[in-house]
Amino acid sequence: MAERGSESTAGPANGSSGGAERNTDWVRRYHPNPHAPFRLVALPHAGGSASYFFRFAELMAPTAEVLAIQYPGRQDRYAEPPMPSVDLLADAVHQALRPFADRPLAFFGHSMGAVISYEVARRFEAGDGLVAQGLFLSGRRSPTVHRTETVHQRDDEGLIAEVTALSGTDSALLRDPGMVSMVLPALRGDYTAIETYRHRPGPPLRAPLHVLLGDVDPRVDEEEGRAWAQLSEGPFSLHGFTGGHFYLADHWEAVAKEVARALASSPLPDAAAR
Repeated sequence: MAERGSESTAGPANGSSGGAERNTDWVRRYHPNPHAPFRLVALPHAGGSASYFFRFAELMAPTAEVLAIQYPGRQDRYAEPPMPSVDLLADAVHQALRPFADRPLAFFGHSMGAVISYEVARRFEAGDGLVAQGLFLSGRRSPTVHRTETVHQRDDEGLIAEVTALSGTDSALLRDPGMVSMVLPALRGDYTAIETYRHRPGPPLRAPLHVLLGDVDPRVDEEEGRAWAQLSEGPFSLHGFTGGHFYLADHWEAVAKEVARALASSPLPDAAAR
């Protein structure tokens, strides 16, 4: 699920453009706001990078400081091997975010990022007693709904064909052999991680869950999106947008408004809940 538009998905670019203090290997702050009451952690799709959320971070800055997550194997982390396991990714993101939990955290994850968001929120609740202000789960079915998917087992041409079909990347980029050679390791690692992930039952979350879907997304339908509701005791909502798997590209402003509205209606946790 590579990024839509002209940006390289996994190439060696400066992932911290728009510079921010306290950037780490895992965290990018493109539009810092030290006065925002929330930090919103943004986790990209398979093949995606932190900079996918640059515009979103700008739109959200008055409401929440966006912490965009940079997975290994892309942009300035290009030399690192991708992590082929959702659990490994969630463990690493959880540890990377702990220094940022001095303010309430919320999560926005798209596609694979939605599942990682959920697993990181589980780790914060179970290990730190911290309840997220909200989970915004975009373009992904509930982890309780299983589909057998084997894209990660395809040859290189098959993997690129899948990404092109989802309209995640400008097809011209994927006709460039040099670009393909940079993109493929992260894509294959990420697809391996999400397609081999299996949900482990456990206590429901306490955080509010907000599902966001494109109305013609071939990877998730409304029923599969509503199945997220069983994974939390908190409030649940589902919002549809026109478009496919990468509906976000046409709706960043509307999505940011919806996220800001939901966060504003979510009361700040008391010390005991945090």
